[in-house]
Amino acid sequence: MEVRTRFAPSPTGYMHLGNLRTALYTYLFARRNGGKFILRIEDTDQDREVEGAVDVIYNSLATAGLTHDEGPDVGGPCGPYIQSERRDTYRPWAEKLIASGHAYYCFCSKERLDEARAEAEKRGETFKYDKHCLHLSREEIQAKLDAGVPHVVRQNIPTEGKAGFDDVIYGRVEVDCDTLDDNVLIKADGLPTYNFANVVDDHLMGITHVMRGNEYLSSAPKYNLLYEAFGWEPPKYVHLTPVMVEVPGPADENGNPTAIKRKMSKRKGDPSFEDLLAQGYLTEAVINYLALLGWSPRGEREFFTLKELEEVFDLEGLSKSPSVFDQAKLNWFNAEYIHKLSPEKYLELATPWLSKALDPAKFDFHRLGKLLQGRTEVFNQLPGMVRFLAELPDFPLDYFANKKQKSTVESAKAALEFVKPVLEGISDWTETNLHDVVMAAIPASGMKNGQVLWPLRIAISGQQSTPGGAFEIAYLLGRDETLERLNAALARLA
Repeated sequence: MEVRTRFAPSPTGYMHLGNLRTALYTYLFARRNGGKFILRIEDTDQDREVEGAVDVIYNSLATAGLTHDEGPDVGGPCGPYIQSERRDTYRPWAEKLIASGHAYYCFCSKERLDEARAEAEKRGETFKYDKHCLHLSREEIQAKLDAGVPHVVRQNIPTEGKAGFDDVIYGRVEVDCDTLDDNVLIKADGLPTYNFANVVDDHLMGITHVMRGNEYLSSAPKYNLLYEAFGWEPPKYVHLTPVMVEVPGPADENGNPTAIKRKMSKRKGDPSFEDLLAQGYLTEAVINYLALLGWSPRGEREFFTLKELEEVFDLEGLSKSPSVFDQAKLNWFNAEYIHKLSPEKYLELATPWLSKALDPAKFDFHRLGKLLQGRTEVFNQLPGMVRFLAELPDFPLDYFANKKQKSTVESAKAALEFVKPVLEGISDWTETNLHDVVMAAIPASGMKNGQVLWPLRIAISGQQSTPGGAFEIAYLLGRDETLERLNAALARLA
């Protein structure tokens, strides 16, 4: 049997990380088993559809390297792959269910349903449709249909017994049928609900494995009742645990801070896939990290290319516990990937970020790239790391004090007064020459190297931590700017 998996997002906006992880696992399982990965756009809830969201889905999958074998943009034998374009597919199947007694027409008005829902709330009960329209006679139903009375088609859930399914992660899941609602299969506008369309489409498209978030666990028993009603074999279910974030919680009784976990949410400021890329994360690092956010490979290895993941991914490694998105761990992953880039590739990716703070015509980006690559975690950090080159920031005089370098505010003044004429005498302003001339002159000052070089770096950068030391910074700034900053520091220390 050929393995066929599907990723079936709704076009409601950005690609959040939980969605991308589902797509990744679905893709990897298909590739590992030599199967097909299908993209299906589930747009039956058109009130929530966001213009351009389908393009976001295409672009996100393409950027991530998750190539689908069938889908709206590539075609395939089971198309169309957009549910709204399959509108005429669903009604005949709903009619079959009506004929067999597993579904029925419902003509209840919104007002009646709202009233029944309010009554249930008053009683402290969860609203369930009362099967009112199930008891209409054949003649009453036909008369309403002939008169064009708005209606939906509801699933006729048994009132007794159990409904359930087997899940790869959760095992056997069963619920009492009398706890389930007669959910709508076909809406008044003629479009199917997700609850119905996903079952029909998965069957007609030959989907063998359904991987989706565990928020659908409570709905899956109703889906299996539909499979049974049609006499179809259900797919194997894999309900994935959610991706969580840890955020500050209320203080405990002793006033100590606590942390709580919640699902990732764009509305609460959590990043989407597009956000991470825009911030300067590498696609390969994000995909590698996401793969491990709910799945454990065999062994201690952490770094995998997408191709390597295709070869080792298995369902046995999926976690039964929610995963916590850790920005610091992602930063570490990203830094490792950045550090492994070729210098040329790093400079290509870094240049747009450096240009946000520096004029490329005035600064040696090639040299900057060599200084910065080993210090870069995320590319959006670069403007802040180099902005001091464009404009000297205000800094407190106590920056000149450094116990390790045996530098004090008082000794800094003497050090700068010593090094100023040395620098003024250098016309060949190269990094090598700066180093050689200054280092050769320092012994005559009676000071240690650090006592001279530390205050020099502070004077011309205003930073205690910089990419490169005093000579690299002086070279990047150029002779005139270096001396101007040095004079300004001496004036402050006077």
